[in-house]
Amino acid sequence: MAQSKEAEPVFAYAQINAKIMPMDRGEQFEDPLMEEFEKNGYGAVTGGGTQLGNQNEIAYCGIDIDLFDLEKGVPFVCQFLSERGAPKGSKLSYEADGMKMEVPFGSIEGLAVYLNGTELPDEVYQQCDVNHVVDEINRLLSGKGAMFSHWQGPSETALYLYGDSADEMRHLISGFLAEYPLCQKSRVVRIA
Repeated sequence: MAQSKEAEPVFAYAQINAKIMPMDRGEQFEDPLMEEFEKNGYGAVTGGGTQLGNQNEIAYCGIDIDLFDLEKGVPFVCQFLSERGAPKGSKLSYEADGMKMEVPFGSIEGLAVYLNGTELPDEVYQQCDVNHVVDEINRLLSGKGAMFSHWQGPSETALYLYGDSADEMRHLISGFLAEYPLCQKSRVVRIA
């Protein structure tokens, strides 16, 4: 259903299944989408936000959109955000002709590595460096994925990794996680 620019815009919400900070969301998704809308006129970004979960860990982020052309705007938003790195499990929600619509999008997969921050010997925390963990994970994932963001909780630090295959990323980092002292008692969870 196409709409002219004079018609009321249709509100849409792009829920992006990414655990990234608000500034990163803006740089990665929001600002580039706004620039493309200025060129094609399919819609406008009207806001964005971050949904927090347990212990204030980021659950997902989202972008508020006014769509001026549903027929062109919906597929454009889904493809554009997928190309910008939106993970699987993302979705665009809107209402048209009295019906609630939901269009899935996203192409990459994600893992969270939760480093234990309270149960390891004190000397491990004193002698090991989380920056080494990040550098080594990014080196091991080179071309297959990378760390996008992190979260510091009361008892864990999460490193959020995104790439083409969660299983492949898990395989590539498993040896390092098993050997490096700071990674002992860590847990790895698929997030996308």
